[in-house]
Amino acid sequence: MFDIRYWLLTSTTYGTWLPGDDRGFVSTVRDTRPEDHAPAPPSGRVRHNRFGTEYDRAVKGLRESARHLMKGPPVWLTSEQAGAVVEQFRATCDYRTWRLLGVSVMSNHFHAVVAADGSVAGCKILGDLKSYASRRLNRQCGGRPGHRWWTESGSRRALPGERAVSGALEYLRTQHGCLASWFADQPA
Repeated sequence: MFDIRYWLLTSTTYGTWLPGDDRGFVSTVRDTRPEDHAPAPPSGRVRHNRFGTEYDRAVKGLRESARHLMKGPPVWLTSEQAGAVVEQFRATCDYRTWRLLGVSVMSNHFHAVVAADGSVAGCKILGDLKSYASRRLNRQCGGRPGHRWWTESGSRRALPGERAVSGALEYLRTQHGCLASWFADQPA
């Protein structure tokens, strides 16, 4: 019998939520906060992403630097593109023998709840979902060299039990501005 692990996976579209954003962000920064209780690393950079701590926010210079380094315009998905992402997530999960429990796609990000064998890392699942969705969007929308659909990484939260899975699915169902969604407990 396989050990099943459940994941809440999130990623933003390219260029729509940059390091330094006023809404908060997780990235390396050059300062430390008193509550970190640790010396700055030799590089002088730290990442404030520990559970229960505030995110960094509103670092104008970092945001402007990130904007300057962008290799293309920000990506805002249309309803048609969001629908294609949902369809491709379903196909990818079927092919990989993962179970997609739910997905919600907004204009600038997505959330998905996926069950997979415990030996499969969350970064593998997230990477495959984004990679295959990118290929589909490129075919459907005429991608161009250097064009990116998604930010480099994303959030991969392991869900520890049934209550957490139910809460994550409810979170997906209540997303404001959802362009396309699908849930396993609803008819296709």
